[in-house]
Amino acid sequence: MEPLFGVVLGLILAVASPAHDSCTCATNKWAVCAQDGPGNCTCRLAGSDQPVDCSTLTSKCFLMKAEMIPLKEKRLWRPPQGVSDSDGIYNPDCEDSGVFKARQCNQSSTCWCVNTAGVRRTEKGGSSLNCSELVRTRWIYIELTHKRSSSAFAVPDVAKALTQLFESRYKLHPKYITAIKYEPPLIQIRLDQNKKPKWDVDIADVAYYFEKDVNNDSVFPSNSKLTVSVNGDALAIEKLWIYYVDEKPPEFSMRQLAAGIGAVVTVVLLTAGIGIAVLLVLRWLRTRTYKKFECKEMREIKAPSLE
Repeated sequence: MEPLFGVVLGLILAVASPAHDSCTCATNKWAVCAQDGPGNCTCRLAGSDQPVDCSTLTSKCFLMKAEMIPLKEKRLWRPPQGVSDSDGIYNPDCEDSGVFKARQCNQSSTCWCVNTAGVRRTEKGGSSLNCSELVRTRWIYIELTHKRSSSAFAVPDVAKALTQLFESRYKLHPKYITAIKYEPPLIQIRLDQNKKPKWDVDIADVAYYFEKDVNNDSVFPSNSKLTVSVNGDALAIEKLWIYYVDEKPPEFSMRQLAAGIGAVVTVVLLTAGIGIAVLLVLRWLRTRTYKKFECKEMREIKAPSLE
């Protein structure tokens, strides 16, 4: 009886083990997952109670919030590579849907307005700053360079490979990839999304995932490393720049620009003043030397002859 019981128990464990191992999030390494019922796996964002839909990308706002969690709070599920350089990262305020709140503030009561990509679009102000709306980032321009190879790739092959990458890895519909331009080694990609249906991913989230992938700090699990190949040859991305274009222009005032222009004008005037002063001094010295020479000649002419 005991051997039979052992066999049955082993079968149960063998069946249960894969189900437990499968309770992971394929699109977010910072998600904490647990089975709350037979075949039901629930994943939530690390450090918060927000549920995560692992069939699509997690919003950039939630991702930034997860990155700001102190390491001691993330020690059980921190990725092996840890959190990369936090330059440009802040602890954002998010709506329940995952979008950024229009106004963001830090702990010192300094506030600013952001777009749907979480990028600041106004100067920083006090807690009384009013951000009337969350302006949508309609276009995103991605520029990247790849390591030079013996021969350049064909333009259609590069466009096809990148389109497949964005569609398969980041769930982005190809209709939002409106242009891919290739001039070796520079590649330019334009994402255009005027309005986002609920069932589509946001291009701001796509750009953030892609940036993290390129910087070797992927949001995906560690076994899902970014690889881009063109007809079987690796496309090694070297540098990356991302530019955001909103539906409305940013609202930066001219104070910083005026201050910069004022500084430049001051430097120019000081340089010109110093130059003029140097010229006047040199002229004075030249004139003084000439006068001394002239006086010496006059004295020699007026001196009485000794003969």
